[in-house]
Amino acid sequence: MTGPRATPRQASIDVLRAAAIVLMTLVHFVENLAGSWEVVDGAFIGANRYWWMPTGFAAPLFTFLSGVSYRLWADAQRARGRDEDEVSKITARRGLFLILFGFAFNVLVWLPEDVFNWDILTLIGTAMLALEVVRRAPPAAPLVACGLLIGLAPVLRAVADYRAFWAAGYFDYDFTVADVVLGYLATGYFPVFPWLALPLAGYVAAPLVYGMDPGRSQRMPWLAGGLLVAAAAAVMALRPLVPARLVTHEQLWSMFPPTTGYVLGTIGGMILLAAALHRTLDARSSGSGPLVRIAGAMSRHSLSLYVLHHVAHVWPLWLAGFVAAGEPDALWQVATPVPTALAWAVAFLLLAAWLAEQMDRPGAPSAESLLRWLCEP
Repeated sequence: MTGPRATPRQASIDVLRAAAIVLMTLVHFVENLAGSWEVVDGAFIGANRYWWMPTGFAAPLFTFLSGVSYRLWADAQRARGRDEDEVSKITARRGLFLILFGFAFNVLVWLPEDVFNWDILTLIGTAMLALEVVRRAPPAAPLVACGLLIGLAPVLRAVADYRAFWAAGYFDYDFTVADVVLGYLATGYFPVFPWLALPLAGYVAAPLVYGMDPGRSQRMPWLAGGLLVAAAAAVMALRPLVPARLVTHEQLWSMFPPTTGYVLGTIGGMILLAAALHRTLDARSSGSGPLVRIAGAMSRHSLSLYVLHHVAHVWPLWLAGFVAAGEPDALWQVATPVPTALAWAVAFLLLAAWLAEQMDRPGAPSAESLLRWLCEP
């Protein structure tokens, strides 16, 4: 959920990450509390049934920005003359911390049977380890890796029989080595293929958007983002030519599974959005103002808010289900009407903005302070 902090700090990155927190909270509260409310033709519909819900945008933002932040942080460490081995150790510790933290989160929030659901924390932890390798590789390496991750993903899903893992509308696996490995690589919520391409893309895009070299072309991020969006449109237009065995979803734009058009389109869109905000917000912002201040606090504590927003609605959901029917998941997606779920989401966001500023105080406990204590000298 979080990567090393960018130096110097860019207000546009904070705003984008805070926006991702808002989108994530709205979608998850509606998804988990009301996704199948008054549905009679099958459960597990989720927030995707509501056309006005901002589904499918928070996770790409988080993962893309983790690569951007890491690139800016690593470049800043190099500019300060920090020892390369020390940077590598910090990166590896952060990656391992996030992977282990992700497993603990799955057990404590989603219950032990979902320990290997391969959620976004384990993906970003994996990305930290991959970015350490990419940092030492030739400049073309991350571009080649992105192409392979995106291009091979449909093939791997077809070989692994992706649909069989999602027959109930959510990722359902057996506790076998094969299912766990397939979930990590291709069939889980955020598998390596293709999701690892997003932090790698952020790593590549960072100097294009936020580079300090005055001689760099100001048109490069617009060109790169525009080409990716055009490529996404072309891929979706050519969908009828794709062999049927490689099609794991009927929709052209889908997050589960992440279709090729979705991955290319979100990467391109985020490059364009980051470039636009950098040229407007960063160029004239001194970091002051209540919205920028709150966005900065929420961005700095995105890992804490990721955990807290789940605890705030999932734990009461499990408790209510156990009390009402003897099963923790008895009320999943049918606990409240949609307006009530939205109201709870807004209430949590107000609380989250206040909590983030409290966690900014020196010595205040947070997931981020724990990460720094364990991972940084």
